[in-house]
Amino acid sequence: MKTKILLTVAAAFGLLLAVVSLTARQAHAQDNTSEVPVTIKDSDLHRFLFSTGSPDGKLGALSRPAGSQGPETETADDFVLTQATVISGASIHGLIVPTESSAPSISRVEVEIYHVFKLDSDVGRTSGDPLFSTDKVPTRVNSPADVEIGADTRDSSDRTLRFDPIQISDFQVQNTVIDRINAKPAQLTTGEGQRRGEQVEIDITFNPPLFLPAGHYFFRPEVEVSGGNFLFISAPRPITTGTPFPAGTTDLQAWIRNTALKPDWLRIGTDIVGVGTFNMTFSLSGNSIPEAGTPGQANCHEQTVSAMATQFGGMHAAAQTLGYSSVAALQDGIRVFCEE
Repeated sequence: MKTKILLTVAAAFGLLLAVVSLTARQAHAQDNTSEVPVTIKDSDLHRFLFSTGSPDGKLGALSRPAGSQGPETETADDFVLTQATVISGASIHGLIVPTESSAPSISRVEVEIYHVFKLDSDVGRTSGDPLFSTDKVPTRVNSPADVEIGADTRDSSDRTLRFDPIQISDFQVQNTVIDRINAKPAQLTTGEGQRRGEQVEIDITFNPPLFLPAGHYFFRPEVEVSGGNFLFISAPRPITTGTPFPAGTTDLQAWIRNTALKPDWLRIGTDIVGVGTFNMTFSLSGNSIPEAGTPGQANCHEQTVSAMATQFGGMHAAAQTLGYSSVAALQDGIRVFCEE
């Protein structure tokens, strides 16, 4: 009798091991249609939120694509990721200033992400240490890179971005940078004076989301306004009501350039206004993926899939939570991330 009992217990234990082994194999070998039966490790799913806080009304800086209103002008401000992060949404605050008699309306929004110089930049065209100046600007130290990260551009015109503008109130900024963005030695203009208009918050959804490794980046939105301009509104620097920068990192000031200045950038505060430095009013939201693989390594894709399956309880749940339209879209996002 004891022998039969022992055999029964051993068989049951073996069956349990087989079930556990099968579950583990499914977590690593799921396809684009199957759910991964794993347990969520962290109930908050590692939510990510970054914000520079509320507008301070000190400055409005033009940020618009090339078009009927004039040349392309880009305003960018920085953020830091301490671990791999999927950014599914953003919001920006700006002043809509009419340039025609008809009521202005927002027709397009584009977002680009830049590394910090010297990445993605031609250092050879600068003076080198310590200023990295060029024939157009006093310095490139801590500026956005020459060019954007191509895989992380999102544009409402190709439906990779959706936007929802919300009118807030009549608003005035104390100073502006719009047209007078000049190469050195004429870069110091002190600004172009006060402007009044309609303050708007533009809520942005990325489709697909942005999946970025840990690092220091610049966020650059452009807003096309029919019959007007979008002036990106400043926020306090250092940050007071938003998200503090991680220890050991520096909150860099906002930079700007127009078509004539490319690929260089000017510091809005230090170079153009000449007094103070500025953040711009924006926020980012999404989810961190602490156990994601390392871009460029052979096991990046497998490790990232496993991390997401474990963190969210399956790849279908991961795609839904992170804002991807399907598991296939999420898999493509992981591929782009791992090739970063």
